[in-house]
Amino acid sequence: MTQLSQQRLTLIGAPGSPYTHKMIALLRYRQIPYQVIWGQPSTELDKRGIASPKVELLPTFIFDDENGEPKAVLDSTPIIRRLETQWQDRSVIPNDPVLAFIDYLIEDFADEWVTKYMFHYRWYGSADADNAGSLLPFGVNNGLSDEQHSQFKKFFSERQINRLYVVGSNDVTAPVIDASYRRFLKALSDHLRDNLFVLGQRPSACDFALYGQLTQLVGFDPTPRAIAETDAPRVVAWVQRMSDLSGCQAVENGWHSSGSISDSLTALLNEMGRVYAPALLANAKALQAGEKTWQTTIDDVLWTQQTFPYQGKCLQWIQQAFANLSSSDQSKTQELLNATGCEALILSR
Repeated sequence: MTQLSQQRLTLIGAPGSPYTHKMIALLRYRQIPYQVIWGQPSTELDKRGIASPKVELLPTFIFDDENGEPKAVLDSTPIIRRLETQWQDRSVIPNDPVLAFIDYLIEDFADEWVTKYMFHYRWYGSADADNAGSLLPFGVNNGLSDEQHSQFKKFFSERQINRLYVVGSNDVTAPVIDASYRRFLKALSDHLRDNLFVLGQRPSACDFALYGQLTQLVGFDPTPRAIAETDAPRVVAWVQRMSDLSGCQAVENGWHSSGSISDSLTALLNEMGRVYAPALLANAKALQAGEKTWQTTIDDVLWTQQTFPYQGKCLQWIQQAFANLSSSDQSKTQELLNATGCEALILSR
């Protein structure tokens, strides 16, 4: 394993991107030298003569390819694992294989379901949409004239509001999303009463994934922030502390063992199994059938959403991670997930 302590990573991101905050906080904790370019990836890559990926995502990292040429790289989850192979110290992947799988599962939940809370609250209600529409353009360019800002706000807000269907947000599902967010906050708050981080006294990848989404939910958007400040002030404070853990000691043996999963962590897994597992499975079934939308019942409500190949891959990656475990560790994992609803994700293979 090579230590690249003198090399500084470059990523392109935006203040309103939860995944950008996820990765910046992780780089700070791991004490990996980095620089952030605030802007649109396609624009910034073009300036540097670097080919843009087919899909534009935030953040976009710039790594050297096998020929030493700069290349745009996407997707925070595999990037985290890539960094594990390049930097030795302050790992964020638990050394217990079972716990590492749970970490992966929670990270995926944060990236693919908790982001539904964020997008829903940001654009569903008029007050939140006005707040986001007003502030986000300045996050891209604080030098906009009043006229430019007004035009940008109108264009961007209309586009995002019209994309609420992408995360399944509508008048029917809004109460389901709101109830899930509140249960999630309670589960996380209860868990943080006895734990500095999700898997013990040391942060792991899932902490940064949850943090990234929560930077927006409790730090930017009015409605979910008000809910969190009332229902889960412990979570609000945790988010503030998570922003910079560069001075936090990487506690040796700081993660729990797979044999000491607490009831409070099980409550978080229960929420994942209640809402996220049925969504992933229904999406995968629709993909297999070649259907453009999927339907399933979540919290006694018929949820309809566009089918996404990427979330089909998420399920495949979860199942592959489980398949990579030894037989003994698979049995331990099944025991931990039993009756949470999450066991359906690994039993559906």
